[in-house]
Amino acid sequence: MKPLKHLLSDTLVYGISSVIARFINYLLVPFHTGLFNPDAYGVVGLVYAAIGLLQVLFTFGMESSYLRYGKDREQVAHLFSTIQRALLAIGLLISLILLLFQTPLSGLLSLRADASVEGRIYLLMIGILLVDALAIVPFAELRLSKRAYSFAWLKLGHVAINVGLNGYLILVLDWGIEAIFMANFLASAAVLLGVFGLTRSLWRGSWSSDMLRKMVEFGWPFIPAGLAHVVNETLDRFFLKSLSSEQIYAIYGLEWSADYIVGVYNACYKLAVFMLLLVQMYRMAWQPFFMRQSDEPNAPIIFGQAFRYFNVAAAAVFLGVGLFVESIVAIPVPFLNTTLIDQAYWSGLSIVPWLLLAYWFQGWYVNFSAGIFIQEKTKNLAQITGLGALITVIVNVALIPVLGMTGAAIATVLSYGTMALVLHKVAQRAMKVPFGLVRAFGAMLIAAGAVWSAEFVQIMVGWSAEMVGLLLFVLSMILIVPLQLMNRAGKTA
Repeated sequence: MKPLKHLLSDTLVYGISSVIARFINYLLVPFHTGLFNPDAYGVVGLVYAAIGLLQVLFTFGMESSYLRYGKDREQVAHLFSTIQRALLAIGLLISLILLLFQTPLSGLLSLRADASVEGRIYLLMIGILLVDALAIVPFAELRLSKRAYSFAWLKLGHVAINVGLNGYLILVLDWGIEAIFMANFLASAAVLLGVFGLTRSLWRGSWSSDMLRKMVEFGWPFIPAGLAHVVNETLDRFFLKSLSSEQIYAIYGLEWSADYIVGVYNACYKLAVFMLLLVQMYRMAWQPFFMRQSDEPNAPIIFGQAFRYFNVAAAAVFLGVGLFVESIVAIPVPFLNTTLIDQAYWSGLSIVPWLLLAYWFQGWYVNFSAGIFIQEKTKNLAQITGLGALITVIVNVALIPVLGMTGAAIATVLSYGTMALVLHKVAQRAMKVPFGLVRAFGAMLIAAGAVWSAEFVQIMVGWSAEMVGLLLFVLSMILIVPLQLMNRAGKTA
Protein backbone atom coordinates (compact mmCIF):
# COMPACT_ATOMS: atom_id res chain seq x y z
CA MET A 1 0.00 0.00 0.00
CA LYS A 2 2.97 2.36 0.47
CA PRO A 3 3.36 3.07 -3.28
CA LEU A 4 -0.37 3.81 -3.49
CA LYS A 5 -0.01 6.27 -0.61
CA HIS A 6 2.69 8.08 -2.60
CA LEU A 7 0.36 8.14 -5.60
CA LEU A 8 -2.46 9.49 -3.41
CA SER A 9 -0.15 12.12 -1.92
CA ASP A 10 0.99 13.37 -5.32
CA THR A 11 -2.57 13.23 -6.64
CA LEU A 12 -3.76 15.36 -3.72
CA VAL A 13 -1.04 17.96 -4.23
CA TYR A 14 -1.75 18.22 -7.94
CA GLY A 15 -5.44 17.72 -7.30
CA ILE A 16 -6.00 20.31 -4.58
CA SER A 17 -4.11 22.93 -6.56
CA SER A 18 -6.02 21.94 -9.69
CA VAL A 19 -9.34 22.00 -7.84
CA ILE A 20 -8.62 25.48 -6.49
CA ALA A 21 -7.33 26.64 -9.87
CA ARG A 22 -10.28 25.19 -11.75
CA PHE A 23 -12.72 26.58 -9.20
CA ILE A 24 -11.28 30.08 -9.51
CA ASN A 25 -11.07 29.75 -13.28
CA TYR A 26 -14.60 28.37 -13.39
CA LEU A 27 -15.84 31.64 -11.93
CA LEU A 28 -15.18 33.02 -15.39
CA VAL A 29 -17.96 30.82 -16.81
CA PRO A 30 -20.84 32.64 -15.06
CA PHE A 31 -18.94 35.88 -15.62
CA HIS A 32 -18.67 35.29 -19.37
CA THR A 33 -22.08 33.66 -19.89
CA GLY A 34 -23.70 36.47 -17.91
CA LEU A 35 -22.06 39.18 -20.04
CA PHE A 36 -21.77 37.62 -23.50
CA ASN A 37 -24.60 36.08 -25.49
CA PRO A 38 -24.30 32.49 -26.80
CA ASP A 39 -23.34 33.72 -30.28
CA ALA A 40 -20.26 35.55 -28.97
CA TYR A 41 -19.44 32.73 -26.57
CA GLY A 42 -19.60 30.36 -29.53
CA VAL A 43 -16.69 32.23 -31.14
CA VAL A 44 -14.69 31.77 -27.92
CA GLY A 45 -15.39 28.05 -28.08
CA LEU A 46 -14.24 27.81 -31.70
CA VAL A 47 -10.97 29.67 -31.06
CA TYR A 48 -10.13 27.52 -28.05
CA ALA A 49 -10.97 24.43 -30.10
CA ALA A 50 -8.39 25.61 -32.64
CA ILE A 51 -5.87 26.23 -29.84
CA GLY A 52 -6.34 22.68 -28.62
CA LEU A 53 -5.80 21.30 -32.12
CA LEU A 54 -2.73 23.40 -32.91
CA GLN A 55 -1.16 22.86 -29.49
CA VAL A 56 -0.41 19.27 -30.48
CA LEU A 57 1.73 20.51 -33.38
CA PHE A 58 3.48 23.14 -31.25
CA THR A 59 4.47 20.63 -28.52
CA PHE A 60 5.37 17.78 -30.92
CA GLY A 61 4.94 15.04 -28.31
CA MET A 62 7.95 16.30 -26.35
CA GLU A 63 6.25 16.28 -22.94
CA SER A 64 5.82 12.51 -23.04
CA SER A 65 9.35 12.03 -24.40
CA TYR A 66 10.78 14.08 -21.57
CA LEU A 67 8.83 12.17 -18.93
CA ARG A 68 10.10 8.92 -20.44
CA TYR A 69 13.80 9.76 -20.74
CA GLY A 70 14.19 12.50 -18.15
CA LYS A 71 14.71 9.82 -15.49
CA ASP A 72 18.39 9.80 -16.51
CA ARG A 73 19.40 12.72 -14.32
CA GLU A 74 23.02 12.70 -15.54
CA GLN A 75 21.93 13.70 -19.05
CA VAL A 76 18.82 15.67 -18.15
CA ALA A 77 20.33 19.12 -18.78
CA HIS A 78 21.33 18.21 -22.34
CA LEU A 79 17.92 16.63 -22.91
CA PHE A 80 16.05 19.66 -21.55
CA SER A 81 18.07 22.22 -23.50
CA THR A 82 17.82 20.28 -26.75
CA ILE A 83 14.05 19.88 -26.53
CA GLN A 84 13.45 23.53 -25.63
CA ARG A 85 15.47 24.80 -28.58
CA ALA A 86 13.66 22.41 -30.90
CA LEU A 87 10.25 23.52 -29.58
CA LEU A 88 11.16 27.19 -30.09
CA ALA A 89 12.13 26.54 -33.72
CA ILE A 90 8.98 24.48 -34.36
CA GLY A 91 6.78 27.10 -32.71
CA LEU A 92 8.19 29.98 -34.74
CA LEU A 93 7.80 28.04 -37.98
CA ILE A 94 4.16 27.13 -37.32
CA SER A 95 3.41 30.69 -36.16
CA LEU A 96 4.72 32.01 -39.48
CA ILE A 97 2.52 29.57 -41.42
CA LEU A 98 -0.53 30.61 -39.39
CA LEU A 99 0.16 34.28 -40.15
CA LEU A 100 0.48 33.57 -43.86
CA PHE A 101 -2.92 31.83 -43.90
CA GLN A 102 -4.69 34.19 -41.50
CA THR A 103 -7.53 35.15 -43.87
CA PRO A 104 -8.91 31.67 -44.67
CA LEU A 105 -8.30 30.35 -41.15
CA SER A 106 -10.05 33.32 -39.54
CA GLY A 107 -13.22 32.47 -41.44
CA LEU A 108 -13.28 28.97 -39.95
CA LEU A 109 -13.26 30.55 -36.48
CA SER A 110 -16.06 33.05 -37.23
CA LEU A 111 -13.44 35.82 -37.14
CA ARG A 112 -13.04 38.50 -39.80
CA ALA A 113 -9.41 38.97 -40.79
CA ASP A 114 -10.05 42.62 -41.71
CA ALA A 115 -11.57 43.50 -38.31
CA SER A 116 -9.02 44.99 -35.92
CA VAL A 117 -10.44 43.38 -32.77
CA GLU A 118 -10.90 39.97 -34.36
CA GLY A 119 -7.47 40.24 -35.97
CA ARG A 120 -5.99 40.77 -32.50
CA ILE A 121 -7.81 37.66 -31.27
CA TYR A 122 -6.12 35.64 -34.02
CA LEU A 123 -2.67 37.02 -33.08
CA LEU A 124 -3.32 36.36 -29.40
CA MET A 125 -4.25 32.78 -30.27
CA ILE A 126 -0.81 32.32 -31.85
CA GLY A 127 0.88 33.96 -28.87
CA ILE A 128 -0.89 31.66 -26.41
CA LEU A 129 0.16 28.62 -28.43
CA LEU A 130 3.83 29.62 -28.56
CA VAL A 131 4.13 30.57 -24.89
CA ASP A 132 2.32 27.47 -23.64
CA ALA A 133 4.46 25.21 -25.85
CA LEU A 134 7.65 26.58 -24.30
CA ALA A 135 6.30 25.94 -20.79
CA ILE A 136 5.26 22.31 -21.33
CA VAL A 137 8.68 20.67 -20.78
CA PRO A 138 9.69 22.86 -17.79
CA PHE A 139 6.42 21.85 -16.13
CA ALA A 140 7.16 18.21 -16.97
CA GLU A 141 10.53 18.64 -15.22
CA LEU A 142 8.78 19.88 -12.07
CA ARG A 143 6.61 16.75 -12.11
CA LEU A 144 9.53 14.43 -12.80
CA SER A 145 11.70 15.96 -10.07
CA LYS A 146 8.75 15.73 -7.63
CA ARG A 147 8.44 19.50 -7.14
CA ALA A 148 4.69 19.22 -6.94
CA TYR A 149 4.29 22.32 -4.77
CA SER A 150 6.17 24.54 -7.22
CA PHE A 151 4.03 23.12 -10.01
CA ALA A 152 0.90 23.84 -8.01
CA TRP A 153 1.80 27.42 -7.11
CA LEU A 154 2.61 28.30 -10.71
CA LYS A 155 -0.67 26.85 -11.96
CA LEU A 156 -2.55 28.79 -9.29
CA GLY A 157 -0.65 31.92 -10.27
CA HIS A 158 -1.73 31.49 -13.87
CA VAL A 159 -5.38 31.29 -12.87
CA ALA A 160 -5.16 34.24 -10.48
CA ILE A 161 -3.60 36.47 -13.14
CA ASN A 162 -6.04 35.27 -15.78
CA VAL A 163 -9.12 35.90 -13.65
CA GLY A 164 -7.86 39.27 -12.44
CA LEU A 165 -7.12 40.48 -15.95
CA ASN A 166 -10.49 39.25 -17.22
CA GLY A 167 -12.21 41.37 -14.60
CA TYR A 168 -10.06 44.42 -15.28
CA LEU A 169 -10.21 44.29 -19.08
CA ILE A 170 -13.95 43.59 -19.27
CA LEU A 171 -15.37 45.58 -16.35
CA VAL A 172 -12.92 48.51 -16.25
CA LEU A 173 -11.74 48.87 -19.85
CA ASP A 174 -15.03 47.58 -21.34
CA TRP A 175 -13.37 45.11 -23.72
CA GLY A 176 -15.35 42.39 -25.47
CA ILE A 177 -14.39 38.74 -25.93
CA GLU A 178 -10.84 39.73 -26.94
CA ALA A 179 -10.24 40.32 -23.21
CA ILE A 180 -10.50 36.55 -22.64
CA PHE A 181 -7.56 35.89 -24.96
CA MET A 182 -5.43 38.84 -23.85
CA ALA A 183 -5.78 37.77 -20.21
CA ASN A 184 -4.85 34.20 -21.12
CA PHE A 185 -1.77 35.31 -23.06
CA LEU A 186 -0.45 37.61 -20.32
CA ALA A 187 -1.05 34.98 -17.62
CA SER A 188 0.74 32.31 -19.67
CA ALA A 189 3.67 34.65 -20.34
CA ALA A 190 4.04 35.47 -16.63
CA VAL A 191 3.99 31.79 -15.65
CA LEU A 192 6.49 30.95 -18.39
CA LEU A 193 8.96 33.37 -16.81
CA GLY A 194 8.35 31.72 -13.43
CA VAL A 195 8.87 28.15 -14.61
CA PHE A 196 11.94 29.22 -16.60
CA GLY A 197 13.39 30.56 -13.36
CA LEU A 198 12.84 27.25 -11.57
CA THR A 199 14.50 25.26 -14.35
CA ARG A 200 17.23 27.75 -15.33
CA SER A 201 20.07 25.39 -14.35
CA LEU A 202 19.00 22.95 -17.07
CA TRP A 203 19.48 25.52 -19.82
CA ARG A 204 23.24 25.00 -19.50
CA GLY A 205 22.99 21.72 -21.35
CA SER A 206 24.38 21.42 -24.85
CA TRP A 207 22.59 20.55 -28.07
CA SER A 208 22.46 16.85 -28.92
CA SER A 209 21.18 15.73 -32.31
CA ASP A 210 21.28 12.11 -31.17
CA MET A 211 19.03 12.91 -28.20
CA LEU A 212 16.63 14.83 -30.40
CA ARG A 213 16.32 11.91 -32.82
CA LYS A 214 15.59 9.62 -29.88
CA MET A 215 12.99 12.03 -28.50
CA VAL A 216 11.30 12.42 -31.87
CA GLU A 217 11.25 8.66 -32.41
CA PHE A 218 9.48 8.17 -29.07
CA GLY A 219 7.31 11.27 -29.26
CA TRP A 220 6.15 11.38 -32.89
CA PRO A 221 3.32 8.87 -32.34
CA PHE A 222 1.88 11.38 -29.89
CA ILE A 223 1.38 13.88 -32.73
CA PRO A 224 -1.26 11.93 -34.69
CA ALA A 225 -2.44 10.51 -31.37
CA GLY A 226 -2.70 14.01 -29.92
CA LEU A 227 -4.39 15.37 -33.03
CA ALA A 228 -6.88 12.53 -32.93
CA HIS A 229 -7.47 13.22 -29.23
CA VAL A 230 -8.15 16.90 -29.91
CA VAL A 231 -10.44 15.93 -32.79
CA ASN A 232 -12.41 13.92 -30.24
CA GLU A 233 -12.49 16.92 -27.92
CA THR A 234 -13.15 19.81 -30.28
CA LEU A 235 -14.29 18.81 -33.77
CA ASP A 236 -17.91 18.64 -32.62
CA ARG A 237 -17.96 22.46 -32.33
CA PHE A 238 -17.17 22.80 -36.01
CA PHE A 239 -19.81 20.22 -36.97
CA LEU A 240 -22.36 22.10 -34.85
CA LYS A 241 -21.30 25.36 -36.50
CA SER A 242 -22.07 23.79 -39.89
CA LEU A 243 -25.74 23.15 -39.00
CA SER A 244 -28.16 24.98 -41.27
CA SER A 245 -31.00 27.09 -39.89
CA GLU A 246 -33.45 24.49 -41.22
CA GLN A 247 -31.69 21.67 -39.35
CA ILE A 248 -31.56 23.70 -36.14
CA TYR A 249 -35.28 24.45 -36.34
CA ALA A 250 -36.10 20.79 -37.04
CA ILE A 251 -34.15 19.70 -33.92
CA TYR A 252 -35.05 22.44 -31.43
CA GLY A 253 -38.10 24.16 -32.92
CA LEU A 254 -36.37 27.50 -32.42
CA GLU A 255 -34.65 29.91 -34.78
CA TRP A 256 -31.21 29.78 -33.21
CA SER A 257 -28.01 30.48 -35.13
CA ALA A 258 -25.22 27.91 -35.42
CA ASP A 259 -22.93 30.13 -33.31
CA TYR A 260 -25.68 30.19 -30.65
CA ILE A 261 -25.73 26.37 -30.61
CA VAL A 262 -21.93 26.27 -30.26
CA GLY A 263 -22.10 28.77 -27.40
CA VAL A 264 -24.70 26.74 -25.48
CA TYR A 265 -22.78 23.52 -26.10
CA ASN A 266 -19.50 25.10 -25.03
CA ALA A 267 -20.98 26.39 -21.76
CA CYS A 268 -22.66 23.10 -20.82
CA TYR A 269 -19.55 21.16 -21.84
CA LYS A 270 -17.73 22.97 -19.06
CA LEU A 271 -19.93 21.25 -16.47
CA ALA A 272 -18.05 18.04 -17.29
CA VAL A 273 -14.99 19.80 -15.87
CA PHE A 274 -15.56 17.99 -12.57
CA MET A 275 -14.82 14.59 -14.15
CA LEU A 276 -12.13 16.03 -16.40
CA LEU A 277 -10.47 17.53 -13.33
CA LEU A 278 -10.40 14.15 -11.59
CA VAL A 279 -8.84 12.54 -14.67
CA GLN A 280 -6.28 15.31 -15.13
CA MET A 281 -5.08 15.43 -11.55
CA TYR A 282 -4.88 11.64 -11.50
CA ARG A 283 -2.90 11.64 -14.75
CA MET A 284 -0.45 14.22 -13.40
CA ALA A 285 0.48 11.90 -10.55
CA TRP A 286 -0.08 8.62 -12.43
CA GLN A 287 2.47 8.98 -15.24
CA PRO A 288 5.54 9.66 -13.05
CA PHE A 289 4.22 7.11 -10.52
CA PHE A 290 3.97 4.14 -12.86
CA MET A 291 7.38 4.92 -14.38
CA ARG A 292 8.95 4.87 -10.90
CA GLN A 293 7.12 1.63 -10.04
CA SER A 294 7.80 -0.08 -13.38
CA ASP A 295 10.73 -2.17 -12.10
CA GLU A 296 8.93 -3.43 -9.00
CA PRO A 297 7.85 -7.11 -9.15
CA ASN A 298 4.36 -6.32 -7.81
CA ALA A 299 3.79 -3.36 -10.16
CA PRO A 300 0.84 -4.98 -12.01
CA ILE A 301 -0.98 -5.61 -8.71
CA ILE A 302 -0.46 -2.00 -7.64
CA PHE A 303 -1.68 -0.70 -11.01
CA GLY A 304 -4.85 -2.81 -10.75
CA GLN A 305 -5.55 -1.50 -7.25
CA ALA A 306 -5.07 2.09 -8.40
CA PHE A 307 -7.61 1.54 -11.20
CA ARG A 308 -10.25 0.29 -8.78
CA TYR A 309 -9.81 3.27 -6.45
CA PHE A 310 -10.02 5.57 -9.47
CA ASN A 311 -13.38 4.06 -10.43
CA VAL A 312 -14.82 4.70 -6.98
CA ALA A 313 -13.82 8.37 -7.23
CA ALA A 314 -15.13 8.62 -10.80
CA ALA A 315 -18.47 7.10 -9.81
CA ALA A 316 -18.86 9.65 -7.01
CA VAL A 317 -18.18 12.53 -9.41
CA PHE A 318 -20.51 11.13 -12.09
CA LEU A 319 -23.34 10.72 -9.61
CA GLY A 320 -22.72 14.01 -7.83
CA VAL A 321 -22.81 16.09 -10.99
CA GLY A 322 -25.25 14.00 -13.04
CA LEU A 323 -27.92 13.83 -10.34
CA PHE A 324 -27.69 17.46 -9.24
CA VAL A 325 -26.79 19.29 -12.47
CA GLU A 326 -29.97 21.41 -12.50
CA SER A 327 -29.30 22.55 -8.94
CA ILE A 328 -25.63 23.21 -9.72
CA VAL A 329 -26.30 25.54 -12.66
CA ALA A 330 -28.91 27.46 -10.63
CA ILE A 331 -26.45 28.36 -7.84
CA PRO A 332 -26.45 32.18 -7.61
CA VAL A 333 -23.10 33.90 -8.10
CA PRO A 334 -22.52 36.80 -5.67
CA PHE A 335 -21.96 40.27 -7.16
CA LEU A 336 -22.63 39.11 -10.75
CA ASN A 337 -26.45 38.98 -10.62
CA THR A 338 -26.43 35.66 -12.46
CA THR A 339 -26.25 31.93 -11.80
CA LEU A 340 -23.37 29.51 -12.24
CA ILE A 341 -24.49 29.03 -15.85
CA ASP A 342 -26.81 31.72 -17.17
CA GLN A 343 -30.34 30.52 -17.88
CA ALA A 344 -29.89 31.26 -21.60
CA TYR A 345 -27.59 28.22 -21.76
CA TRP A 346 -29.71 25.67 -19.85
CA SER A 347 -31.15 24.15 -23.01
CA GLY A 348 -27.97 22.09 -23.33
CA LEU A 349 -27.96 20.45 -19.88
CA SER A 350 -29.01 17.06 -21.25
CA ILE A 351 -25.51 16.57 -22.69
CA VAL A 352 -23.79 16.71 -19.29
CA PRO A 353 -24.20 13.03 -18.21
CA TRP A 354 -22.95 11.89 -21.62
CA LEU A 355 -19.84 14.03 -21.30
CA LEU A 356 -19.19 12.87 -17.74
CA LEU A 357 -19.35 9.30 -18.99
CA ALA A 358 -16.95 10.11 -21.84
CA TYR A 359 -14.37 11.52 -19.43
CA TRP A 360 -14.79 8.50 -17.17
CA PHE A 361 -13.73 6.38 -20.14
CA GLN A 362 -10.84 8.77 -20.68
CA GLY A 363 -9.76 7.98 -17.13
CA TRP A 364 -9.74 4.29 -18.04
CA TYR A 365 -7.55 5.13 -21.02
CA VAL A 366 -5.08 6.92 -18.74
CA ASN A 367 -4.90 3.90 -16.42
CA PHE A 368 -4.45 1.40 -19.26
CA SER A 369 -1.60 3.43 -20.80
CA ALA A 370 0.92 2.33 -18.14
CA GLY A 371 2.03 -0.84 -19.91
CA ILE A 372 2.31 0.98 -23.24
CA PHE A 373 4.67 3.58 -21.77
CA ILE A 374 6.75 1.14 -19.75
CA GLN A 375 7.30 -1.25 -22.66
CA GLU A 376 7.80 1.66 -25.12
CA LYS A 377 4.91 0.56 -27.36
CA THR A 378 3.72 4.12 -27.96
CA LYS A 379 3.33 3.56 -31.71
CA ASN A 380 0.05 1.83 -30.88
CA LEU A 381 -1.35 5.08 -29.48
CA ALA A 382 -1.55 6.72 -32.89
CA GLN A 383 -3.63 3.86 -34.26
CA ILE A 384 -5.94 3.75 -31.25
CA THR A 385 -6.60 7.48 -31.10
CA GLY A 386 -6.92 7.53 -34.89
CA LEU A 387 -9.70 4.97 -34.53
CA GLY A 388 -11.32 7.21 -31.91
CA ALA A 389 -11.12 10.21 -34.22
CA LEU A 390 -12.68 8.22 -37.05
CA ILE A 391 -15.57 7.22 -34.79
CA THR A 392 -15.95 10.86 -33.73
CA VAL A 393 -16.23 12.04 -37.33
CA ILE A 394 -18.61 9.28 -38.44
CA VAL A 395 -20.96 9.57 -35.45
CA ASN A 396 -20.93 13.38 -35.54
CA VAL A 397 -21.83 13.34 -39.23
CA ALA A 398 -24.60 10.83 -38.56
CA LEU A 399 -26.10 12.19 -35.34
CA ILE A 400 -25.55 15.96 -35.18
CA PRO A 401 -28.00 16.75 -38.03
CA VAL A 402 -30.61 14.65 -36.20
CA LEU A 403 -29.88 15.15 -32.48
CA GLY A 404 -27.79 18.32 -32.42
CA MET A 405 -25.80 18.77 -29.22
CA THR A 406 -26.85 15.38 -27.84
CA GLY A 407 -25.51 13.69 -30.97
CA ALA A 408 -22.14 15.38 -30.45
CA ALA A 409 -22.02 14.23 -26.82
CA ILE A 410 -22.91 10.63 -27.73
CA ALA A 411 -20.12 10.66 -30.32
CA THR A 412 -17.66 11.63 -27.58
CA VAL A 413 -18.76 8.70 -25.40
CA LEU A 414 -18.48 6.17 -28.22
CA SER A 415 -15.07 7.48 -29.21
CA TYR A 416 -13.50 7.45 -25.73
CA GLY A 417 -15.15 4.15 -24.84
CA THR A 418 -13.77 2.43 -27.93
CA MET A 419 -10.31 3.90 -27.39
CA ALA A 420 -10.20 2.74 -23.78
CA LEU A 421 -11.27 -0.82 -24.57
CA VAL A 422 -8.90 -1.21 -27.52
CA LEU A 423 -6.01 0.19 -25.45
CA HIS A 424 -6.86 -2.26 -22.66
CA LYS A 425 -6.50 -5.17 -25.07
CA VAL A 426 -3.21 -3.87 -26.49
CA ALA A 427 -1.78 -2.91 -23.09
CA GLN A 428 -2.53 -6.33 -21.62
CA ARG A 429 -0.22 -7.85 -24.23
CA ALA A 430 2.54 -5.46 -23.16
CA MET A 431 1.98 -5.93 -19.40
CA LYS A 432 -0.63 -8.17 -17.79
CA VAL A 433 -2.48 -6.10 -15.17
CA PRO A 434 -5.51 -7.34 -13.17
CA PHE A 435 -7.73 -4.31 -13.81
CA GLY A 436 -11.01 -6.15 -13.19
CA LEU A 437 -12.78 -4.73 -16.22
CA VAL A 438 -16.09 -6.53 -15.61
CA ARG A 439 -16.41 -4.99 -12.14
CA ALA A 440 -15.48 -1.60 -13.56
CA PHE A 441 -18.28 -1.86 -16.10
CA GLY A 442 -20.60 -2.88 -13.29
CA ALA A 443 -19.78 0.31 -11.38
CA MET A 444 -20.32 2.39 -14.50
CA LEU A 445 -23.68 0.78 -15.26
CA ILE A 446 -24.92 1.32 -11.69
CA ALA A 447 -23.98 5.01 -11.81
CA ALA A 448 -25.38 5.58 -15.30
CA GLY A 449 -28.61 3.77 -14.43
CA ALA A 450 -29.07 5.97 -11.37
CA VAL A 451 -28.60 9.22 -13.30
CA TRP A 452 -30.81 8.36 -16.26
CA SER A 453 -33.56 6.87 -14.09
CA ALA A 454 -33.71 9.81 -11.67
CA GLU A 455 -36.55 11.61 -13.43
CA PHE A 456 -38.62 8.41 -13.61
CA VAL A 457 -38.01 7.69 -9.90
CA GLN A 458 -39.03 11.24 -9.02
CA ILE A 459 -42.34 10.79 -10.84
CA MET A 460 -42.94 7.45 -9.13
CA VAL A 461 -42.26 8.55 -5.54
CA GLY A 462 -43.31 12.20 -5.80
CA TRP A 463 -40.24 13.53 -3.99
CA SER A 464 -38.19 16.59 -4.87
CA ALA A 465 -35.37 16.19 -7.39
CA GLU A 466 -32.81 16.84 -4.65
CA MET A 467 -34.20 14.12 -2.35
CA VAL A 468 -34.33 11.58 -5.18
CA GLY A 469 -30.79 12.52 -6.19
CA LEU A 470 -29.49 12.05 -2.65
CA LEU A 471 -31.21 8.67 -2.33
CA LEU A 472 -29.84 7.41 -5.65
CA PHE A 473 -26.35 8.71 -4.85
CA VAL A 474 -26.18 6.88 -1.51
CA LEU A 475 -27.67 3.63 -2.83
CA SER A 476 -25.37 3.62 -5.85
CA MET A 477 -22.22 4.19 -3.80
CA ILE A 478 -23.27 1.46 -1.35
CA LEU A 479 -23.23 -0.92 -4.32
CA ILE A 480 -20.17 0.47 -6.11
CA VAL A 481 -17.65 0.71 -3.26
CA PRO A 482 -17.66 -2.99 -2.29
CA LEU A 483 -17.93 -4.01 -5.94
CA GLN A 484 -14.66 -2.22 -6.64
CA LEU A 485 -12.71 -2.52 -3.41
CA MET A 486 -13.66 -5.90 -1.94
CA ASN A 487 -12.27 -9.19 -3.19
CA ARG A 488 -14.22 -12.42 -3.20
CA ALA A 489 -13.23 -13.09 0.41
CA GLY A 490 -14.81 -9.80 1.47
CA LYS A 491 -11.49 -8.09 2.19
CA THR A 492 -10.34 -4.74 0.86
CA ALA A 493 -8.43 -5.24 -2.38
